[in-house]
Amino acid sequence: MTTDRLRELLKEKGLKVTPQRIVIFEAVVNLKNHPAVENIIEYIKIKHPNISIGTVYKVLDSFVENGLLKKVKSENDIMRYDAVLHHHHHLYCATTDRIEDFEDPNLDKLINDYFRKKKIKSFNIKNITLQITGEFNNK
Repeated sequence: MTTDRLRELLKEKGLKVTPQRIVIFEAVVNLKNHPAVENIIEYIKIKHPNISIGTVYKVLDSFVENGLLKKVKSENDIMRYDAVLHHHHHLYCATTDRIEDFEDPNLDKLINDYFRKKKIKSFNIKNITLQITGEFNNK
């Protein structure tokens, strides 16, 4: 997402366009690895040492509340942030704590067909997202 597009989205959501919001969002996008808040802070502090930790948390929360980012919880309960908003799944490496996006339309169809037929009593499914845990081969 470009900075201009982010500015438009912030305005559409009724959020003020601030340098802090731009920098924090760009950090999530540039890190490309579903960063934890600590990674985002570390990345930002290099060029913007005056942005407070509290500001980073508040901005991330407002981005999630307004649908600009998604939260992804790792297996060891660390909250991570994802700037990819279209439907996808995640591959989680239990050894390295790395998360990568995984898209497979055939898998999506299989899951959706299954639950359309299954119908869970007294429950309306809104979204199904898998986190597949394993280890990446570095060969």
